[in-house]
Amino acid sequence: MDEGIEEGIEEGHPAGPDAVHRRDSAQSETVDANRAWWDREADDYLAEHGDFLGDADLVWGPEGWSEDDLHVLGPPGSLAGRTVLEFGGGGGQGARWCAAHGARVVSTDLSGGMLATAARLSARSPGPAPLLAQADATRLPFADASFDVVFSAYGATPFVADSAGLMVELARVLRPGGRLAFSTSHPIRWAFPDVPGPEGLTATGSYFDETPYVESTQGRASYVEHHRTTGHRIAEIVDAGLVLDALLEPEWPPDNTQTWGGWSPLRGAHLPGTAIFVAHRPG
Repeated sequence: MDEGIEEGIEEGHPAGPDAVHRRDSAQSETVDANRAWWDREADDYLAEHGDFLGDADLVWGPEGWSEDDLHVLGPPGSLAGRTVLEFGGGGGQGARWCAAHGARVVSTDLSGGMLATAARLSARSPGPAPLLAQADATRLPFADASFDVVFSAYGATPFVADSAGLMVELARVLRPGGRLAFSTSHPIRWAFPDVPGPEGLTATGSYFDETPYVESTQGRASYVEHHRTTGHRIAEIVDAGLVLDALLEPEWPPDNTQTWGGWSPLRGAHLPGTAIFVAHRPG
């Protein structure tokens, strides 16, 4: 979950990229930049957000709603005996939650640094550990129809250039009748400065502008994030041969007083911060 989209343009990242642009970024550049970025940031990310995310919980976004609250993956008990893939799993918290509920789980991530974090969390967690694999989510090392459930909480989807290809790949590894669920920044957020205060409530950009956000260091892309409108996200799901079952826009809960980058109770009272897409592969 990145902490600055338009914030970076206005103020610069704390790490201080040399430049911030809205420009095209191909899949190869995006992969190289984001793999290196998450390798560098893995430890700091866990230190900053680990308490919020937990070691073995599936939290769908900065609002704090968990799978225990929303049942995005199915009714309680439905994961027992299922084969589950978490793509863009980061520290594997969601995968660990699924494993504790009886699923056979693999968690993948582009970043070796994030997978090292996942291994450390598994070592200190009392429950069953998921298998871990390093992989670009658009090129998964699994056979067709390998998984009953494929999911991600803010992983991979906004960090790939070929998001249509990503949906095709996820559909490929799903079994007929299998469920896909992923959360990502709500597309409307790209029209607003990504800052938590009142200035973040006034649109300063076009919702329809899908030009990638690129941070550069010494002339090379060091972080890339991609935006799609809601309509384009849905079209990519449908074009991959999947059936859209639900689009969730969780409201900010009153008991969450945390500010996380541009997310805050103030903005959450006015704007959806997270979108959760739920689909299935026809039988």
